[in-house]
Amino acid sequence: MTDRIQAMQIFVRVAEAGSFIQAAQTLSLPASTVTSSVKNLEKYLQVRLFNRTTRRISLTPEGAQYLTQCREILALIDHTEASLRDSVKRPQGRLRIDMPGGIAHFIVMPNLKDFYTRYPDIYLMIGVNDRQVDLVQEGVDCVIRTGELDDSTLVARPLGRFRWVTCASAEYLKENGIPQTPQDLSHHRAIHYFSGFARRMGEMHFARDAEKISIPVNGIAAVNETGLYIKMCLAGFGLVQLAENVVCEHLRDGRLVEVLADWQPAAVPVHLLYPHQRFLSPAVRAFADWMAGLVRDGDNYSSVL
Repeated sequence: MTDRIQAMQIFVRVAEAGSFIQAAQTLSLPASTVTSSVKNLEKYLQVRLFNRTTRRISLTPEGAQYLTQCREILALIDHTEASLRDSVKRPQGRLRIDMPGGIAHFIVMPNLKDFYTRYPDIYLMIGVNDRQVDLVQEGVDCVIRTGELDDSTLVARPLGRFRWVTCASAEYLKENGIPQTPQDLSHHRAIHYFSGFARRMGEMHFARDAEKISIPVNGIAAVNETGLYIKMCLAGFGLVQLAENVVCEHLRDGRLVEVLADWQPAAVPVHLLYPHQRFLSPAVRAFADWMAGLVRDGDNYSSVL
């Protein structure tokens, strides 16, 4: 029975990845093991599960039906085991998560000891990316994403909202003056941020009451990683817009100064996303609850600055 369950897990991973090699990599198994497991499963079931060509594989009708049934069986097994773990309140196991660099370095890392104090039996695999990842293709359990969502194939749990601020280093503002209105930014420069799904990178966005405006701001450089974005701001290269949670310490010590506080960028929603399934593992649930607490605590930063 154990071998049958493992064979189902391998089959599901191959079907989701669309590749024997990709599935083997995400399962940390030799490609030969994955291939032979599927072949043995087909022999046992006496049906062909995949159509194979030299370039790709695809599910047969029988394979598609079997995939649905395997997912239900494996989800039920996971739920049964999770129920036992929940009964002793000690979530455990390996949890692979992916998140933007700013959240990883400036929100998660400073509080990571607290997480392990609460959940010592969870082994975290933290991927740091400011790009979107394919959870199924890359074998990721859950991801943290900011901004509006456009992927309906994932389950989204709201964690809260980030208050965004416009800020610059004290050195930059001393040399270039403090903008009083968004229109004053024509005399300033910004550090631009780019990514595959970002808004137009040469603009800064503002909102006041019901009014929303976008202002183009000149700059001399663009980056796609939050840590570098902040370092360039601290070095005086220009203005930036990002989550207050990420730079709260720099705002407290005066190295960064918020400007245009009456024209804050719109708050940005934060979600934890995971593949659609009937049951949510205790490890994912524990991390989601902990992360939601950090985002909520961030709502209080402005009151102490």
